[in-house]
Amino acid sequence: MIRKMTKSDFESFWLVFSSVIQAQETYAFDPDMTLVEAYHLWCEMPLETYVFVENDVVLGSYYIKPNAMGPGKHICNCGYMVAPEARGKGIARKMCEHSQQQAFSLNFDAMQFNSVVSTNEVAVQLWQKLGFTIIGTIPKGYKHGQLGYVDSYVMYKQLGT
Repeated sequence: MIRKMTKSDFESFWLVFSSVIQAQETYAFDPDMTLVEAYHLWCEMPLETYVFVENDVVLGSYYIKPNAMGPGKHICNCGYMVAPEARGKGIARKMCEHSQQQAFSLNFDAMQFNSVVSTNEVAVQLWQKLGFTIIGTIPKGYKHGQLGYVDSYVMYKQLGT
């Protein structure tokens, strides 16, 4: 169900990706980003990108990359998206668990989410259930498409023992 993403996978996921960034509720990506720009950002810049596929339909995706360079490259960063019709079915949980396994196998010591929008309560609660801790709050760190300026969180989890 979870495998590396191909270019054609991304093209079929593009409508979901585009709707997520245009909503401006969870990602600080340019809402006018093109498919080519999005593919570069989501699939070429990260270390690896994966899809969650069910019945030949891409229902979710995530990427994994170092959070920083040089002395900070032992901590990874991930981003996750799930198709609206597939939300609430445990796909984000499965992708996050998979990403932690991948991170560990890629020799990352920890995982950090740099900007989890505070109003994305489902994600905040899920990440906390999976062992992530809010280590900082960025006051009014995100301009939400409906709510205006809202806080965002930096969340962190040490991997392994």
